[in-house]
Amino acid sequence: MNIMEEKLSRGKKLAVEKLPMMRSRLVTEGHSVEKVDLTEERHSVESEDSGRKGKKENSEHGKSQELPYERFLRFGAENLTEAELLAIIIRTGTREKSALQLAEQVLSLARYPKEGLLGLYEVTLDELQSIRGIGEVKAVKLKCLTELSMRMSAARAAEGINFTSSGQVAAYFMEKLRHRETECVILVCLDAKGQMICERRISEGSVNMSLISPREIFLAALEKRAVNIILVHNHPSGDPNPSRADKELTHHVRESGEQMGIPLLDHIVIGDNRYASFKEADWFREA
Repeated sequence: MNIMEEKLSRGKKLAVEKLPMMRSRLVTEGHSVEKVDLTEERHSVESEDSGRKGKKENSEHGKSQELPYERFLRFGAENLTEAELLAIIIRTGTREKSALQLAEQVLSLARYPKEGLLGLYEVTLDELQSIRGIGEVKAVKLKCLTELSMRMSAARAAEGINFTSSGQVAAYFMEKLRHRETECVILVCLDAKGQMICERRISEGSVNMSLISPREIFLAALEKRAVNIILVHNHPSGDPNPSRADKELTHHVRESGEQMGIPLLDHIVIGDNRYASFKEADWFREA
């Protein structure tokens, strides 16, 4: 190592050691400091340094391998594996593992039958942080990535749905709702052409359907300028047959919709791979 490289290495080490001291000084002076994982920062700086050294050594032996970021620039995102794409998001590894190896370990957390990126939606923050090298910051980034992926997929799927078909609407919401352990009530707002304007959660948790106000539903519908609406909610028990409270709410919402000129087209109850539709079963008369 020449004198210049030795100075750079010493400077890097000092920077890492001063991180906690710098944070403490800023807090003492009364400045607002973003909460970050210092352990993760330390690993990031160390791994970047070791990564450069490793790459230099490989180059000297004529065995330099392209990193995922470089492969992205050369070949485009469509030619990268899921692990390589995740490695770019993770950015840095540890002394023991590269970012690509961490990405492969993250993907291994996905549980059958959902594997790969799709399976990461069910992986928790704690499970991600159980991997050495994945701190809070990286875990949050990965969860945001999976949520964005789900929303983009849902937006594309919604474009091809015929919202006058109860079966298609049920299929669209089935995977979102059928495994939930608590009830969730969703309002679907439609435009004049029957396309979805938005979906909004009206209630979530231990839902008492009789306490949900039609006023709340129609305030949201008016805000989005909905022409028609659909209600969708799940039964964690897996049985989609509507309860008495389900029917009472449907009756009140349908009456209010007729008065306001925003008809309730259907109320769909999602069970375990099954659904019940008020429109298909002609329950609107009973509701």
